[in-house]
Amino acid sequence: MLKTFVAAIEDQPGAEWLSRFQAGRHEAAHWYTGGHAALITPKECRDALRAHMPELLPRYDHACDLVGDDDLAHCIISHYRPAPMRHGCSQAVWLGREGPALIRNFDYPLPVISDRIEMTRWFGNAVICKAQRPWGGCLDGMNAHGLVGSITMGGNLTRGLGFSVLLMLRYVLETCRNVEEATKALIRIPIAQAQNVTLLDRSGLYCTLFLGPRRDPAITLDRVCTNHQEGPGRGSSALRKDRLLHALAAPAQTLDGFCQVFLQPPLHARKSSFTTAYTAVYRPGEGRVDFIWPEKRWSQSFAAFTPGEYRHDYGELAK
Repeated sequence: MLKTFVAAIEDQPGAEWLSRFQAGRHEAAHWYTGGHAALITPKECRDALRAHMPELLPRYDHACDLVGDDDLAHCIISHYRPAPMRHGCSQAVWLGREGPALIRNFDYPLPVISDRIEMTRWFGNAVICKAQRPWGGCLDGMNAHGLVGSITMGGNLTRGLGFSVLLMLRYVLETCRNVEEATKALIRIPIAQAQNVTLLDRSGLYCTLFLGPRRDPAITLDRVCTNHQEGPGRGSSALRKDRLLHALAAPAQTLDGFCQVFLQPPLHARKSSFTTAYTAVYRPGEGRVDFIWPEKRWSQSFAAFTPGEYRHDYGELAK
């Protein structure tokens, strides 16, 4: 299977963003509603955004103006109370030589994954991220202050009265300078589903947050995170975490060697329903991210962000 990734600079959403949103509106609506009628109004969505992430409100209003008179689109863009979604992912913090670094795999059906790797400046602070979903959703990213964040599913599909973690990560990358500020923001914002967020900054400070709508936030020093929260976990999530912990503890381990673990089973998935779409290596001290596939490395940085495309051949995927 082939998939093209696009690196682009887009300071703020405008006409090009609107074109992409309109083209993907059907899929975005399915993500937001889960195939059912939306049970919320645009006013409720805007009020929630104003209460919990008010700094984003001018950008949200601008995006709503762009899409025009479309109530469901206004709800979708808010990321408030979306339907539960299932995805994989593994991530880890590296603090050794050439660090600090945050390494992550994103595992999800390839046709649904956005092609966008983008650098933006919503409020003048540059952000490089792997974008996903409408408006400003981020799977992982880094800002020019040296703050990095990445998400994984927390293993529970219970739905709560909160926001998609995709927008919450965008929010902290836009408004926070370090792990301490980002942690304070994330634990006060209501979240729609159990999610894990690993944070790292250029000083080497890090944490992993276990968040969810039916639990108190937990701030941990876990350097490895997959798709469960406290406890040993089960199945693939436990297997992937154990493999990363073992690799991280190896006495002669290097950053390159550790990254190679992400490109091999059981970390690297090759099922059509659960495909490792990419590996990202964020280095906040250098302001650089490397997107990695077997035999391919695509680097982007604040100093030298280069728009372009990369088309990866995943070969034949298992059912």
